[in-house]
Amino acid sequence: MILDPILDIFRGRAITIPPPDGAFHPNTALDDAKAFAELPDADNLCRAGDRLLASSNDGLYALSDERAPDRIETFPAAITALAASADGTLAVALDDGTLTEAGATVELPSGVGCITALAYAPDGSLWLANGSDRHSVSGWVADLMEKNAAGSVWRRAPGGSLTRVADGLEWPYGLLPDGDGAVVAESWRHRLVRVGTNGVRPVLEHLPGYPARLSPAAGGGAWLAIFAPRNRLIEFVLQEKHYRHDMMASVPREFWIAPALSSGNSFLEPLQCGAIRSMGVHKAWSPSRSGGFVVRLDADLVPRSSLHSRANGHRHGTTSVIESGGRLLVASRGGNCVLAGEAL
Repeated sequence: MILDPILDIFRGRAITIPPPDGAFHPNTALDDAKAFAELPDADNLCRAGDRLLASSNDGLYALSDERAPDRIETFPAAITALAASADGTLAVALDDGTLTEAGATVELPSGVGCITALAYAPDGSLWLANGSDRHSVSGWVADLMEKNAAGSVWRRAPGGSLTRVADGLEWPYGLLPDGDGAVVAESWRHRLVRVGTNGVRPVLEHLPGYPARLSPAAGGGAWLAIFAPRNRLIEFVLQEKHYRHDMMASVPREFWIAPALSSGNSFLEPLQCGAIRSMGVHKAWSPSRSGGFVVRLDADLVPRSSLHSRANGHRHGTTSVIESGGRLLVASRGGNCVLAGEAL
């Protein structure tokens, strides 16, 4: 009808979320995995030379099979990103907006102070994801609720300075250098994009959660961490501007209707009817603000399989994943541990 385009503005929009099917078929692999190391707020993982490193708030830890995590350095603010070059040079980003490389402070362009991910390319160039020019990394949930698109990706060629490769991104949170460009996890749009000389091009869309960091997989392809599931209630709140702004102004941040790294820790948290315990049972398929997901992508970045911690699990907030020595290591920030298992 002729009036349909006019009437569309008065109609509600359906809220749809990709079902957990196919490569995302639900399982309990993360909850069944061995805890390689107990580490509060375990976040970044990387290998520097022969050392396996992990971050926990303001501490940098060395991990090994023989002993508990060994704190090797303490920083003035929480660590938000780690990367190591082929020669073992370590780059560390902090929540106060600083970046150090081999212990020396790196001068950053104006507006770059929310470093969510770092990665060295095979040619020695350093790639940097700036989540937002309006918030620090610890303010990620506010950036989502404000529906910002203020993120950018930068590259520094060997011996050069940082140059912007892409901007206008909605919280770039993972990086995987790829030829003369990089694959980027764009969290608020639930997708992966490739950035480079040809601009920004989607390569994997409609993910069932909020993607975090990327890492290469042995034999080709990549591993992707997803730190929280998509949720219909949250998607609805994101469409309701006035409600959302009132919530942000009057409700403590930890109790917003928003994704979380862990949930069920307080009776003040928002709760959906389907998540209420019945006969003392927390249903694995109930709607949840938090969860744990690791996805195996093939060389074409097509999802092939995944590992889950479901609504009733405890290994939520999976922000980093790397493959090392034939094992898969996963940082569960909500579960306060690093998990280890056989690589798929």
